[in-house]
Parts: sequence; C-alpha cells; structure tokens
Amino acid sequence: MDKVISLTEKISFTPGESLLEISYLLASILFIVGLKMLSRPETARRGNIWAAIGMGIAILTTILFHRNSEGEPISNVGWILLAIAIGTGIGWLIAIRVKMTAMPQLVSFFNGMGGAAAALISLMEFPHISDNLIAQYGMLNGHVLAILLGLLIGSVSFAGSMVAFGKLDGKVKDIRSKVLRFVNIGLLAFLIGFIVYIMSLGEVDPQSIMPLIYVMFAVSLIYGVLFVMPIGGADMPVVISLLNSFTGIAAAMGGFLYENQAMLTGGILVGSAGMILTVLMCKAMNRSLTNVIIGAFGGGGAALENEEGSIKETSVSDAAIMMNYSRKVMIVPGYGLAVAKAQHLCHELDKQLEESGVEVKYAIHSVAGRMPGHMNVLLAEADVPYEKLLEGEEANEMIDDVDVVMVVGANDVVNPAAEDDPSSPVYGMPVIKARNAKNIVVLKRGMGKGYAGIENNLFFNDKTKMLFGDAKDTIQKLIDEVKDL
Repeated sequence: MDKVISLTEKISFTPGESLLEISYLLASILFIVGLKMLSRPETARRGNIWAAIGMGIAILTTILFHRNSEGEPISNVGWILLAIAIGTGIGWLIAIRVKMTAMPQLVSFFNGMGGAAAALISLMEFPHISDNLIAQYGMLNGHVLAILLGLLIGSVSFAGSMVAFGKLDGKVKDIRSKVLRFVNIGLLAFLIGFIVYIMSLGEVDPQSIMPLIYVMFAVSLIYGVLFVMPIGGADMPVVISLLNSFTGIAAAMGGFLYENQAMLTGGILVGSAGMILTVLMCKAMNRSLTNVIIGAFGGGGAALENEEGSIKETSVSDAAIMMNYSRKVMIVPGYGLAVAKAQHLCHELDKQLEESGVEVKYAIHSVAGRMPGHMNVLLAEADVPYEKLLEGEEANEMIDDVDVVMVVGANDVVNPAAEDDPSSPVYGMPVIKARNAKNIVVLKRGMGKGYAGIENNLFFNDKTKMLFGDAKDTIQKLIDEVKDL
C-alpha cells in the first residue's frame, strides 16, 4: 500500500501543472496544424496565425503556472514581459519594412537569432546541472548531451546564418580553398571529440569546467563561419534550409533539457521540415548534400566565360505583338523580378494577355531567387492564382508547345549549360528548358551573369530576343502595348 501511495504521489499534478501540460499539448497541435496549412499559399496566412496562437498559449501558461523543483513560480516576470514587448515591437517593425528582395536576408537573420537563443540556453544551464544527476551518472547523461549538442548546433546555426545574411546582402564574399575544407573537417572532429571528452568526465563540478565550455562555444562559432564561407552562388537556398534545420534541432535540445513538450515539438517540426526541404533542394539541383557542403559550385565558375555569339534585341512593341497573338505564354520569374518589384505588374500583364485569349502559366524553379519558395511567396503577394504556378518538371513537359517563354530576371535556372557543358559549375542541375519553346523573350537590365557567376548561352540562342531595361518599366510598357492591340 505504501508503494502504491508513493507512486500516486509521484505522478500527481497540481491544477496549475495540469493546465500547463494541457497547454503544451494544445500548442503542439496548433504547431502541426499551422505547418500543414503552410503547404498551400491560400491557407499559409492562417497557418502562421494558428502557430503563433499556439506559441502565445505556451508562453502565457508557462509564465502563469510553471514551478521550479522547489515549487516556486517564475520570478522577474516584469523583465520577461518587457523583453517580449521589445522583441515583438522590433520584429513587427522589421517585418513591415522589409523589402521582398531582402526577404532571404531576413529569414537568415531570424534563423540565426533562434540558434543564438539555443546556444545561450546551453551556456546558462550547464552550471546548474543537478548535483544528484552528476553524483549518480557523472557527466555521462542525457542532460549534459542535450546541453552540449544545443550549444554546438545553436552556435553553428547562429554564426553560419550571419555569414549567409552577409552573402545574400552582397557584403561577404566566398572564400574557396581546399585548405579550408580540411580546416573545417578538423574543427568538426575537434568539437565532436570535445563533447566525448566532457561526457567522459566523472563526478565533477560543472562550474569548474565552464572555461572549457566557453572554448567549445568559441570554436563552434568559428566553425559556423568557416562552414558557410566556401558555399555560395546557386547553393545558398540549400544553405538557408539546412541552417534552418539546425536551429530547429538546437531548439529541440532545449525541449529535452526542460522537458517542455511545446518546445520539443516546435524544434522537431522545424528541424525535420528544414531537413526535408534541404533534401528536396539538393534533388532539384541533382546534387548530394555532401557536394553542397563542400561547396562544389557557386561564384567563380569558369565555364562559358568566353562564350562567343551575338544577341538579338527586340522592341517592346514586337514583344507585345508576339505574346498577344500566341496561344500559350510561359513566364519564368527569377530574382530580378523581386529586385524590380514587378510581381504585381507581371500579374496584370498575364491577365491582359488572357483577355486576348492567351493561356498564361508561370514556370517556378525550386531554387529560383535567394531562398526556397522565394518566387512562390513573391507571386502569392501579387495574388497570382496558385493553379497558374507550375513546378519545373511540369513546366518542362509542356514547354515544347509554348509559343513564347518570357524570362524575367532569371539566369542560372534557365541556363542550358546545366545540360550541355560538363565543365560548368551548374552541370547536372535540372533547369527550366526555356530553349525548347518556340520563342524566347528575356527581360534583363544588361548582360550581367547570374548568382552562380557564369555566362548563359541561352541569351545567344537564335530564338532568343533580349528586352533590356528595368523589368517594372518594361512590363508596364508591355501592358500598354497589349491594351492598344
């Protein structure tokens, strides 16, 4: 009977604890529902709202009902609420002011902040590892492992995301060296060995080895910087999704640490979704993740640098006539569309063409832009119907029957070198086969190279007509011409 009573006492909850556990379960469900709704543009906004409500519930109930091991409530609630208010205000201001062209940088920045938070949690919690836990198991226990992994992964995610932010913003250049690859492998081996060493220690005071933890923190930051430095060019969408996955895993470590189901579920969802997206990005480029991490392509490719040929320019009037009297037109958007802020006019042009009886579709390459889904977000903002957006394979299946392909600010994702030139850095990457269309109109500011830093011989194709100028101005002129026709 005593044993039964003892067991009952151990598993009993106070009303506040019960509400806290229920709120975490509810938050986890809302996270999952929100993530599911993010899979479609028409429900994505509501998905964000539901997930945000789940997080709000988890935060509120934690402040109200959480108790420490001694039964005391959370202290410094005023400071916590002030920090939440400041963070909310800053986040709101950034979100409403950010330009669509800077959205990838914003994603990298926010992702880095998540990694930093996970790393700081580990730094703060290591000195407070339970004495009873250490007395029973030494440092070889799950609590210590969660802290060390959270510190390593969170630090790498933070530093790597800040470097990715700089690269996307054009302020950080690639450093491509075979020596750097060996340095990175050495640093990673050192960090793994460091974790093994810490966990092999017996019954020690965590405070006494904090200098070692700070060394691990510093080396992890250095590794995060050097990990991303060699990667550039067309690989950046993959890097962003991979670092996003790292942040989720680091947050999940915090969930294990605090036995917090909401934090654990959120971290697992972000980590697994980021990793799935990373694998899909690699598949879209026909490359392995290892190949991306090594930094095998990106700025600096020499292929097609000396491509010889002549380009053919066209006028706005001729391009408008060509599209207006076509049966099918396909638009291939790229980063240049975001730079020109021309997505709304692009949608207006496709509506104008459809009034003339032209079928208009958009060919969306999965790595077009500077982050996964960049073009989808851009066109969704302009209210382009989802059914008009075709993925790369689907677009390529019908492109032979397309009368005019209009390439707006895209470069690497329509580069035939991916199929023709084994020496090209983008060789093997599936592309939109624009050259198979009957006519090609390319809207560009000039003959500048794409993000991979190589020439595009599509521009020299006999079927290609170049329409130089700012995409926003050019598309507005095309709209006016089509209306006149």
